[in-house]
Amino acid sequence: MGNLFWSDSLSRADYKYFDDVISCDSTYRTNAYRRPLVIFVGVNHHNRTSVFRFGLLVDETVETYSWILTTFLMAMQGKCPVSVVTDGDKAMRKAIKLVVPGSIHRLASWHLERNVQTNIGDSGFTRAFTKCMFTYMIEAEFDIQWFKVL
Repeated sequence: MGNLFWSDSLSRADYKYFDDVISCDSTYRTNAYRRPLVIFVGVNHHNRTSVFRFGLLVDETVETYSWILTTFLMAMQGKCPVSVVTDGDKAMRKAIKLVVPGSIHRLASWHLERNVQTNIGDSGFTRAFTKCMFTYMIEAEFDIQWFKVL
């Protein structure tokens, strides 16, 4: 089996209204076919998750991610998202730059927090880092808080 994608009419209608931010999440070979499953989701006006499409992929290369992003855009009438949130996969990052260069790539907060826990290992720093990430602040306020964290 090769690459496979799915998106229905309700998913495409949801994307028409809630296309500003999409999250691309991949579960690595945890399905029966041992293939990467990539899910494209957004959040609707009721703060509920909307699944726009998913793809069962052969691998996680720039070419494959470029294919899934290109077919995503075709299914969504060429409408690019404003921002794309991912886990930071290097191949996905390159594919985003190639296929949707006008979209802003962001790292998922869950992955940032996990990386801080793994690489820093200080629970106090992790709490302060998370607070900086999730608290609404203007730039000057953030700079002050970040300086305190450091």
